[in-house]
Formats: sequence, C-alpha cells, structure tokens
Amino acid sequence: MYAALLDACVLVPSALCDTLLRLAEAGFYRPLWSSQILGAVEDAVVRIRPELDPDRVRRRITLMSETFEDANVLGWEGVAAGLDLPDPDDRHVLAAAITGGAQAIVTLNLKDFPASALVDGIEARHPDEFLLDQLDLLPSRLLEVLTQQAGDLRRPASDLAGVLNHPERCGVPNFVEAVRRLAPESA
Repeated sequence: MYAALLDACVLVPSALCDTLLRLAEAGFYRPLWSSQILGAVEDAVVRIRPELDPDRVRRRITLMSETFEDANVLGWEGVAAGLDLPDPDDRHVLAAAITGGAQAIVTLNLKDFPASALVDGIEARHPDEFLLDQLDLLPSRLLEVLTQQAGDLRRPASDLAGVLNHPERCGVPNFVEAVRRLAPESA
C-alpha cells in the first residue's frame, strides 16, 4: 500500500488533519509519523490555540495513535544523522519516511525537502497535490468520506460545502475547487 509520512504542519490544522486521516482510514493510503512529529503537533496546537485544554489536545494525539497503531515509525534516529537538508531540524522527518518505507512526505514546507536531498524514491508532496491524487484515484469514495466528515461535525453542524469552506482548508485550494466541480450541487 502507498505510504505517506505526514509532517507536523499538515497535522496541526484540525480540518486538514481530519480529512487526511479519514482518507487513510478509508484505505486510500497508509499514514506514517514519528513520536517526534506527534510531539511537534501537540506543542504547536497548544501554542496556536491556547484556549484549548491541553488534555483535549493530548487525547487527539492518543486517538490518532490508537486508530493508526502501525503509523508510528521507530528506529529512525540512526538514519537522521547522515541526512543533509536545508533545515537540519527536518532530518527526523526524512529519516522517519525512509525507515517507514514512505513513498511521499506530505508537507506544506516543500522548500525544506528539495528533490536533490530526498532518497529512496521519496518525494515531497504539498497536501493540495496529495489530496488531488487521492481524488483522482477514487472520486466517488472520496466524496463519501468528505460527506461523512461533514455529517460527523456537531459544533457547528455542517455539510460538504461547510467542510470545504473551513478556514483551515485554505492550504488546499485546488483540491477544494476540484471537489466543488465534482459535486457542485452539494459543495
């Protein structure tokens, strides 16, 4: 199965994270991360959303880990030392991708993962491109997943259009537009 390492920056926005993980749960791809990535997610969410109860943020991380028991990549530390990236703090991300057998790193920070630095056939993918690829694979199934995501929202209740209009979704405009073209009556 296609495996994608999810960088912290795509797991912090709750709506984007929810969409990515729902697609993984539906079998579109296998998600990967490391405990260091999840720690960065927790730290960022607490910093960005100080009004949130830190226990609620920890529950979110725990639920992710429990739902995707095989997503946490172990043993990447030795690989990180030999990697050369523009930002040395990102070596752990590439090391986890290599160790976990990922085909892609899904990240908003493409400049931090230049093709010349990537190995083992791994490519850095923006979440907009990644989601468009998932849409191309199984358009009707992806629409079902997004409709279910909308149906699960309670505060406030939502529909597909509401999920697509969520402010955190602004990082994936081409995906949103493609979904709207595919399901114009409901989006």
